[in-house]
Amino acid sequence: MMYFFLLAGPGLLLGIWASWNVKSTFKRYQSVGVASGMTGAQAAAAVARAGGAEVTIERGRGYLSDHYDPTRKVLKLSPEVYDGRSVSSIAVAAHEAGHAIQDKQSYAWVGIRSSLVPAVVFGSQSWAIIFFAGFFLHILALQWVGLLLFGVTVAFQLVTLPTEFDASNRAKAVLVSSGIVSSEAEAQGVSKVLNAAALTYVAALVTAIGTFLYYAMLVMGGNRN
Repeated sequence: MMYFFLLAGPGLLLGIWASWNVKSTFKRYQSVGVASGMTGAQAAAAVARAGGAEVTIERGRGYLSDHYDPTRKVLKLSPEVYDGRSVSSIAVAAHEAGHAIQDKQSYAWVGIRSSLVPAVVFGSQSWAIIFFAGFFLHILALQWVGLLLFGVTVAFQLVTLPTEFDASNRAKAVLVSSGIVSSEAEAQGVSKVLNAAALTYVAALVTAIGTFLYYAMLVMGGNRN
């Protein structure tokens, strides 16, 4: 277990801090209004339209549950983002609209990420069962299969990073060029909100890589024995 905490621990700790930081940053800028007076829903519509994406924007449920559904071309915004007129609301809504633009423009990393989804769903549900069955039954082939299935999750997290950063960059550019964000202070606030959110994906990748290395070490150690 010591090696697990050495390899995966930094990512887990970073994840805890990143989760706190994104909520704290969102809350801080939720009380800072934007001069344009636009709601998150209006900003998302404007950003999507500027990128040529046609989407339906719906009010969702749950705190910071915002996401884009490419199968239905629907942007689901949490109530505080959909109705909010703050820097935080504008930033999150525009980011999700950035994903809609990626979809419209067939952004390469989105296609790769989508192609991995079926394997990730299967792997996330089965890798541990297969791996530990092989571990306790001393069947090395099963251990490798389980590890490779977990490796798909690592690949998914890796592909997610450029996808999220690109969506944020698209959002920032359109918000400024369209005048939705009209001052340097507002632009800095948007950047801080989106950077805090991006760090959660970095933490997830670091944790996944550390966990993968730990289990790979177990497999190779067992093989030597």
